[in-house]
Amino acid sequence: MRLFSAGIAGLIFGIGLVLSGMTNPAKVLGFLDLAGQWDPSLAFVMAGAVVVGFLAFRRAGRHKTSWLGEPVSLPAATRIDRRLILGSLVFGIGWGLAGYCPGPAIASLLTGGSKAATFIVAMLAGMAVYELLERRGARALRKSGQASRPST
Repeated sequence: MRLFSAGIAGLIFGIGLVLSGMTNPAKVLGFLDLAGQWDPSLAFVMAGAVVVGFLAFRRAGRHKTSWLGEPVSLPAATRIDRRLILGSLVFGIGWGLAGYCPGPAIASLLTGGSKAATFIVAMLAGMAVYELLERRGARALRKSGQASRPST
C-alpha cells in the first residue's frame, strides 16, 4: 500500500507539474527573467505550493503517524547556515541555467526531451560528487579525532 500510495502521489505531482507549465524550460526561464519579458504565471503555482505545503506540515506536526499509519518524521533542523545558503545558490543557478529543477526534469523525461535527460545526468553527477566530498570530509574528521562536524 505504501508503494502504491507513493506512486499515486508522484503521478498527481507529475500531472500538476505538466499542467502548471513547470516542465517547460522556456516558461520557467521567462518567470526567472525579471529584467526582460517576465512571465509571472508561475508565481501563482509557487504560491499554491507554499499554501499546500504549509497546511500539510501544520497537520503533520500535530500527528505521530500519517493517514496510512507510517511514522511522521519532520526535519529537526531550523537553522539557516552556510551549507543551506550555498546549496540554495547552487540549486538556483542550475534552475536558472537549465530551466529545470529535479521534479519537472523527471516528469519531462516522459516527453522524450533530451534536455531533461542531460539535466538529470548532470544532476546525478553533481549528487555523486557531493556524496564523495561528504565521505572524504567524514573520513578526514575521523582521522583527526573530531567527534562531529560543525554546521557552519
